[in-house]
Amino acid sequence: MPWLVATALLHCIIVVAKRDAFKSWTLLLAIMGFSLSLLGTFIVRSGLLTSVHAFAVDPARGVFILVLLGIATGGALLLFALRAPALEGGNGFEPVSREGALLLNNLLLATATATVLLGTLYPLFLEAMTGEKVSVGPPYFNATFVPLMLPMLALMALAPLLAWRRANALDSVRRLWLAGVAALAVTAGALWVGDAGVSGLIGFAVAGWLAAGTVHAWVLRWWGESPLRRLAGLPMEVHGMALAHFGVAVLVAGITATSVWQAESIKLMRVGEKTELAGYQWTLGDVYSELGPNYRTMMARIEVANDEGQPIASLYPERRYYPDSGQDTTEAAIHTTWMADLYAVIGEGDPQSGWAVRLYHNPLVPWMWIGSGIMAFGGLVSAAGRIRVRRTRAATQPAEAVA
Repeated sequence: MPWLVATALLHCIIVVAKRDAFKSWTLLLAIMGFSLSLLGTFIVRSGLLTSVHAFAVDPARGVFILVLLGIATGGALLLFALRAPALEGGNGFEPVSREGALLLNNLLLATATATVLLGTLYPLFLEAMTGEKVSVGPPYFNATFVPLMLPMLALMALAPLLAWRRANALDSVRRLWLAGVAALAVTAGALWVGDAGVSGLIGFAVAGWLAAGTVHAWVLRWWGESPLRRLAGLPMEVHGMALAHFGVAVLVAGITATSVWQAESIKLMRVGEKTELAGYQWTLGDVYSELGPNYRTMMARIEVANDEGQPIASLYPERRYYPDSGQDTTEAAIHTTWMADLYAVIGEGDPQSGWAVRLYHNPLVPWMWIGSGIMAFGGLVSAAGRIRVRRTRAATQPAEAVA
């Protein structure tokens, strides 16, 4: 939730800087982003919600965070209510404009945040009022969150082409013909690779549309007479925006692929036994025990080869036992390529009946990390551009004052 609100905040800051608008809304987003980060900390540290992040659970710590949340959020909202009416509304704009696109972006992100907040808190409120325990899982978020993100992702390719204050929507859409061709090409490629389903085809089409649209919009900024000079003169914020939007496209492609093409196999395997999964040959080579610093481990060696029998990787999943705490843990083995993650887990068993082995093939999972890295790098480029502009202004202001 804080990431969604922070994304809306970053886009609002652009409007404030360029058009002197959305001032009150920008302040409110800043307050809500910090408040939601405190709320998330309170939920997972107080023990109200069972989560993989809920370590060091302490009710007393939760009460302290709740008091801090009330003071910080209540005080900030009180100041906002008192001072926000004094802020000027800024310059007007037409619905079809860069400001209008960023406003729609904010509305979609805010609504998506509200759906996540509702899905997170609803089970807690229901249990507190009725004692009934319910679980809100992927079906709810897929049905509410994804439909909100699809139009926002489609808009991300169009918004950079819109002019400030007033734009010609039809002309901007026509300039995205290359993005449309890319979306069709990616969709056709997904059909050729395998059955992706309707949701998968939509996801790949959106990823292709956004990637090609982002590159096209970036090229249009400097293509023409003296392209190298125009490229060198572009603000770094433009390059940062293009990188961030392209990273989102890569991320969407990775999420879509691993959602629709993930392959899984759970079976009992004896030493030397071979199985096939997603075009790979998996062989349980050996199972043996070892002593660690403070644990005993049962380790397996799983050999992975391609469909021609050529070795690709050796995976060593473990099942560890810690005598001091009496706990068992599972250590998965992962082999990462540019196109997929190969994932193996060893369970209980014996040499006679075999060991329980879980094998996974997760396609394009590395693209999720690559896309996130590109987004982060784009943010750094944009921030570096803003720092350079501020330093340039600071260096020129004294000279102007002397003159």
